[in-house]
Amino acid sequence: MNIRKLSQLSLLNEADFEQLDGLLKPVHLGKQDYFLREGAVCKQLAFIKSGALRSYYVKDNGEEITDCILFEGQIVTAYTSLIMGVPAYEHIQAITDCELLTLEREDLYQLYDNNIRWANTGRVFGEMEFVMMEHRIRSFQQHSSKERYAELVRKHPRMIQQVPLQYLASYLGITPQHLSRLRKSIV
Repeated sequence: MNIRKLSQLSLLNEADFEQLDGLLKPVHLGKQDYFLREGAVCKQLAFIKSGALRSYYVKDNGEEITDCILFEGQIVTAYTSLIMGVPAYEHIQAITDCELLTLEREDLYQLYDNNIRWANTGRVFGEMEFVMMEHRIRSFQQHSSKERYAELVRKHPRMIQQVPLQYLASYLGITPQHLSRLRKSIV
């Protein structure tokens, strides 16, 4: 990922990126490695340079529920844990080999404190997270599994092509068997 893509928000200039460059640390995750485990306090966020990750939680019966799937060009973190300093309720795991650029929480908040453009960028990301969460909740409340799958095919074909079936099914709130039936009916 080119972090300069953040400039598409029209909030940051070249000097702002120079502030960030010295704070980022490269991290490699192998397939199935964890960026974060449930119960740990999240102390960083990461820009995904390559690869895919999923965020999931485990129900009392042991069932894994995938609630987020992310690819290169996106930012990954356990947002509530990062902001509140509380243990994360989710695991964040690499679906594929991943290359990340991590930013420590203290450095992020120092950027916010010392530069209004970084503070505004953080606000915009927070707003975007809220909108995505609201959209996901509304989708589960108002749409059938077939409609959710059709939307995923339309808006996020990469997920369909690259994410294992059991993670996609969980993300859609259905069983892998039901997802197989949906895939056949929509082809």
